Amino acid sequence: MSDDHLTTQDYPLAENRPDLVRGQRGTTLEDMTLAALENGDVDMQDLRITARALRMQADIARAARRDKLAGNFERAAELVDIPQAYLMQIYELLRPGRAETRAELQGVADELRATYGAQLMAEFIEEAAEVYARRGLFKP
Repeated sequence: MSDDHLTTQDYPLAENRPDLVRGQRGTTLEDMTLAALENGDVDMQDLRITARALRMQADIARAARRDKLAGNFERAAELVDIPQAYLMQIYELLRPGRAETRAELQGVADELRATYGAQLMAEFIEEAAEVYARRGLFKP
Protein backbone atom coordinates (compact mmCIF):
# COMPACT_ATOMS: atom_id res chain seq x y z
CA MET A 1 0.00 0.00 0.00
CA SER A 2 1.17 3.53 -0.62
CA ASP A 3 1.53 6.28 1.94
CA ASP A 4 -1.12 8.36 0.20
CA HIS A 5 -4.85 7.71 0.40
CA LEU A 6 -5.80 7.42 -3.23
CA THR A 7 -9.20 7.17 -4.84
CA THR A 8 -10.50 6.51 -8.32
CA GLN A 9 -10.49 10.30 -8.82
CA ASP A 10 -6.67 10.18 -8.75
CA TYR A 11 -6.52 7.98 -11.86
CA PRO A 12 -4.56 8.45 -14.06
CA LEU A 13 -1.84 9.55 -11.68
CA ALA A 14 0.26 11.32 -14.32
CA GLU A 15 -2.64 13.65 -15.05
CA ASN A 16 -4.39 13.96 -11.71
CA ARG A 17 -1.57 13.51 -9.18
CA PRO A 18 1.70 14.21 -11.01
CA ASP A 19 3.15 15.36 -7.68
CA LEU A 20 3.20 11.69 -6.60
CA VAL A 21 4.89 10.26 -9.69
CA ARG A 22 8.67 9.82 -9.45
CA GLY A 23 11.24 7.84 -11.39
CA GLN A 24 13.65 5.35 -9.81
CA ARG A 25 16.09 8.17 -8.97
CA GLY A 26 13.38 10.50 -7.68
CA THR A 27 12.97 12.39 -10.95
CA THR A 28 9.59 14.12 -11.19
CA LEU A 29 7.39 14.13 -14.28
CA GLU A 30 8.07 17.85 -14.58
CA ASP A 31 11.81 17.09 -14.72
CA MET A 32 11.39 14.57 -17.53
CA THR A 33 11.69 16.80 -20.56
CA LEU A 34 13.25 16.32 -23.96
CA ALA A 35 15.94 18.86 -23.02
CA ALA A 36 16.73 16.92 -19.83
CA LEU A 37 16.96 13.72 -21.86
CA GLU A 38 19.27 15.37 -24.39
CA ASN A 39 21.46 16.72 -21.57
CA GLY A 40 21.69 13.30 -19.96
CA ASP A 41 19.75 14.39 -16.87
CA VAL A 42 17.08 11.75 -17.54
CA ASP A 43 17.89 8.16 -18.40
CA MET A 44 16.06 4.87 -18.86
CA GLN A 45 16.05 4.23 -15.12
CA ASP A 46 13.92 7.36 -14.68
CA LEU A 47 11.39 6.07 -17.19
CA ARG A 48 10.85 2.66 -15.58
CA ILE A 49 7.83 2.18 -13.38
CA THR A 50 8.53 2.06 -9.66
CA ALA A 51 7.21 -0.27 -6.99
CA ARG A 52 5.65 2.78 -5.33
CA ALA A 53 3.75 3.71 -8.52
CA LEU A 54 2.45 0.15 -8.84
CA ARG A 55 1.33 0.16 -5.20
CA MET A 56 -0.47 3.45 -5.79
CA GLN A 57 -2.21 1.84 -8.77
CA ALA A 58 -3.17 -1.03 -6.45
CA ASP A 59 -4.71 1.47 -4.03
CA ILE A 60 -6.75 3.01 -6.83
CA ALA A 61 -7.87 -0.42 -8.08
CA ARG A 62 -8.89 -1.37 -4.56
CA ALA A 63 -10.83 1.90 -4.21
CA ALA A 64 -12.66 0.90 -7.40
CA ARG A 65 -13.42 -2.48 -5.80
CA ARG A 66 -11.17 -4.28 -8.27
CA ASP A 67 -9.35 -6.42 -5.73
CA LYS A 68 -7.93 -8.93 -8.22
CA LEU A 69 -6.40 -6.12 -10.26
CA ALA A 70 -5.03 -4.58 -7.06
CA GLY A 71 -3.39 -7.91 -6.22
CA ASN A 72 -1.79 -8.02 -9.67
CA PHE A 73 -0.35 -4.52 -9.17
CA GLU A 74 1.00 -5.50 -5.73
CA ARG A 75 2.71 -8.61 -7.14
CA ALA A 76 4.10 -6.52 -9.99
CA ALA A 77 5.51 -4.05 -7.44
CA GLU A 78 7.54 -6.91 -5.96
CA LEU A 79 9.00 -7.72 -9.38
CA VAL A 80 10.39 -4.28 -10.20
CA ASP A 81 13.82 -4.84 -8.66
CA ILE A 82 14.26 -8.48 -9.66
CA PRO A 83 16.73 -8.96 -12.53
CA GLN A 84 15.06 -9.47 -15.89
CA ALA A 85 17.04 -12.64 -16.63
CA TYR A 86 15.77 -14.26 -13.41
CA LEU A 87 12.20 -13.23 -14.19
CA MET A 88 12.49 -14.91 -17.58
CA GLN A 89 13.76 -18.11 -15.91
CA ILE A 90 10.74 -18.07 -13.60
CA TYR A 91 8.41 -17.44 -16.53
CA GLU A 92 9.92 -20.41 -18.38
CA LEU A 93 9.50 -22.67 -15.33
CA LEU A 94 5.86 -21.66 -14.98
CA ARG A 95 5.01 -22.84 -18.46
CA PRO A 96 3.25 -26.24 -18.16
CA GLY A 97 5.63 -29.14 -18.60
CA ARG A 98 8.79 -27.11 -17.90
CA ALA A 99 9.29 -27.55 -14.15
CA GLU A 100 10.16 -31.10 -13.19
CA THR A 101 8.88 -31.13 -9.63
CA ARG A 102 6.93 -29.20 -7.07
CA ALA A 103 10.19 -28.79 -5.15
CA GLU A 104 11.69 -26.92 -8.09
CA LEU A 105 8.93 -24.32 -7.94
CA GLN A 106 9.16 -24.22 -4.15
CA GLY A 107 12.85 -23.38 -4.55
CA VAL A 108 11.89 -20.39 -6.69
CA ALA A 109 9.35 -19.28 -4.08
CA ASP A 110 11.95 -19.59 -1.35
CA GLU A 111 14.47 -17.56 -3.39
CA LEU A 112 11.90 -14.83 -4.09
CA ARG A 113 11.18 -14.53 -0.36
CA ALA A 114 14.75 -14.73 0.91
CA THR A 115 16.58 -12.69 -1.71
CA TYR A 116 13.99 -10.20 -2.90
CA GLY A 117 11.40 -10.01 -0.10
CA ALA A 118 8.74 -10.90 -2.68
CA GLN A 119 6.22 -12.56 -0.37
CA LEU A 120 3.20 -12.20 -2.65
CA MET A 121 5.04 -13.60 -5.67
CA ALA A 122 6.35 -16.47 -3.57
CA GLU A 123 2.77 -17.31 -2.56
CA PHE A 124 1.73 -17.11 -6.22
CA ILE A 125 4.47 -19.60 -7.21
CA GLU A 126 3.47 -21.93 -4.36
CA GLU A 127 -0.14 -21.80 -5.51
CA ALA A 128 0.98 -22.59 -9.05
CA ALA A 129 3.00 -25.56 -7.76
CA GLU A 130 -0.08 -26.88 -5.98
CA VAL A 131 -2.21 -26.57 -9.12
CA TYR A 132 0.51 -28.15 -11.30
CA ALA A 133 0.73 -31.11 -8.92
CA ARG A 134 -3.04 -31.55 -8.89
CA ARG A 135 -3.34 -31.30 -12.69
CA GLY A 136 -0.22 -33.24 -13.58
CA LEU A 137 1.50 -30.29 -15.28
CA PHE A 138 5.07 -31.09 -14.26
CA LYS A 139 7.55 -32.35 -16.83
CA PRO A 140 6.85 -36.04 -17.51
